[in-house]
Amino acid sequence: MGLNIVEIMNILPHRSPFLFVDRIVELKPGEYARGIKNITISEPFLTGHFPGRPIMPGVLLLEAMAQVAAIALLSKEEFRGREILLGGVERARFRHPVYPGDQLVITSRLTRMHEGVGVCEGTIHVQGELVASAQLLAVIR
Repeated sequence: MGLNIVEIMNILPHRSPFLFVDRIVELKPGEYARGIKNITISEPFLTGHFPGRPIMPGVLLLEAMAQVAAIALLSKEEFRGREILLGGVERARFRHPVYPGDQLVITSRLTRMHEGVGVCEGTIHVQGELVASAQLLAVIR
């Protein structure tokens, strides 16, 4: 099961320029999602990070992982229409820079859920190479 951008915007409150998921290519509601984000030279954050050598900021890679995790969780029937907030980030690692022209393959998998707090493992790959990973805490309200 996948989702297009309109379906994603029906789940997430984020909008451009702060929506970091173009498409969901795999989804198991409440458990797992894999999404795609194409990085273009026209991304607003690239004008200042860094001029002459534009790279995607690590904090935005974390946000992309969090958005895919939110889609996985909010797609579950019992959580539909709820608000989800990033409650924490642990073990974040950035292995390679992300440049314009890269396509991010973002995966988030729920590993634990307790009293409205989910723990998700997130990864981002570019052309099969791991570029970032983190453990994210998602708070569902």
